[in-house]
Amino acid sequence: MFVSVTAADVSPATPETRRPAPAVLIAVLSTVGIVVSLMQTLVIPIIPSLPTLLNTSASNASWVVTATLLAGAVSTPIAGRLGDMYGKRRILVGNLGFMIVGSVVCATANSLLPEVIGRSMQGIAVGAIPLGISIMRDELRPEKVGGAMAVMSATLGVGGAIGLPFSALIAQNANWHVLFWTAAGLGVVCAVLVLVFVPESPVRTPSRFDFGGAVGLSIALLTLLIGITKGADWGWASGSILALFGLSLASFLGWGAYELRRSAPLVDLRVSARPRVLFTNMASIAVGFSLYGMSLTFPQLLMAPEQTGYGFGLSMVVAGLAMAPTGLVMMLLSPVSARLSATKGPKFTLALGSAVIALGYLCAVVMMDAVWQIILSAVIVAGGVGLAYAAMPALIMGAVPLSETGAANGLNSLMRSIGTSTSAAVMGVVLAHMTMQLGPHMVPTRSAFHTAFFIAMAGAVAAVALTMCIPMRKRD
Repeated sequence: MFVSVTAADVSPATPETRRPAPAVLIAVLSTVGIVVSLMQTLVIPIIPSLPTLLNTSASNASWVVTATLLAGAVSTPIAGRLGDMYGKRRILVGNLGFMIVGSVVCATANSLLPEVIGRSMQGIAVGAIPLGISIMRDELRPEKVGGAMAVMSATLGVGGAIGLPFSALIAQNANWHVLFWTAAGLGVVCAVLVLVFVPESPVRTPSRFDFGGAVGLSIALLTLLIGITKGADWGWASGSILALFGLSLASFLGWGAYELRRSAPLVDLRVSARPRVLFTNMASIAVGFSLYGMSLTFPQLLMAPEQTGYGFGLSMVVAGLAMAPTGLVMMLLSPVSARLSATKGPKFTLALGSAVIALGYLCAVVMMDAVWQIILSAVIVAGGVGLAYAAMPALIMGAVPLSETGAANGLNSLMRSIGTSTSAAVMGVVLAHMTMQLGPHMVPTRSAFHTAFFIAMAGAVAAVALTMCIPMRKRD
């Protein structure tokens, strides 16, 4: 039986107080990270078919993607805070439980509302990633922590990349509901692995849960993303959109004032306001924004009909397989990122990764004439994401006390999720409204993809600029 000990304890292992084998702990938590992040791209191959499958409009069907990202954005700081209070493994298993139930709901649904509800429950599982990072810091010896956190952090991108060929293969050869039955099965396997191999973290911060903070943050994020998603349909200057953005701004301001008055807030804004944490989190938004641009645009470009003049007409499976190397590159570069961070500092690694992402999108703009060119651009973007994502936990962990690691990682994952959620909304608007007629269907134009690439590249450039503002101590 595992008995938890702190990461600072370096005494020899005994039957009563032994650590989990580092390789096993890292493997289990990384597997969980890949599976829960897979939920973000699970339905991307069937996006063109969703309006027909769910008997709804394309605009409404986009919520099957956006709801998952939004739920993930809200759940990450909540999961981190609950983990600090009640035990990280316990909350991790609870997150997987939401994913399993949500997958079953989606697998039995044939209309929009239950599908969005189920996808929202799947999104809650993303909170497992910051919890996994915090467990690693609590349980592993110091010399193992940097590389382990880098691998766990990179799973957010790796799972998304693996999800494309995985879901495409299932969707093309079986009923689309099988996607969700498979997700439920993977969730059960992950929950069992966690219960068997992951010990409960000994680090706790007893306090009352901040329900008001959770509600306020949810309202602020929901109104912001609805405004972004519906802006092109309702008119950016329409009263409804302006009201949503105004309500979002007021909610964020009110939520911030409320959190500052709390003795045990959902998000400690005073810690979050430390320049190192603040600028890292702002850069995380920009990197997350750039990452999801790749997941949404490249597969659609590869699957676009050849009659468009730019598309390649690949099947879902072939397009997914073409994107599969991106996940491998992210995973391979995560230990490289850890070594770079150890020698050059995590700030250097984050800036380098963000610059590589921008380079990848620039390549995509100028090279759209062959499949290998698209794959090369995607691999470059993925390499940058692997470097950048793996560097973020080191920056955050060096700026917060041990008792706040869950909440701090949750907030950082929230920032990434805000980036990916906003990206899904913005890229979806661009591709849905810059279209041309092709037979009975409307498809995105070449200019739509160029615009999406330039927007994603701008996000990466912003990440570089924000990273340069991160203050570092000499020993970092």
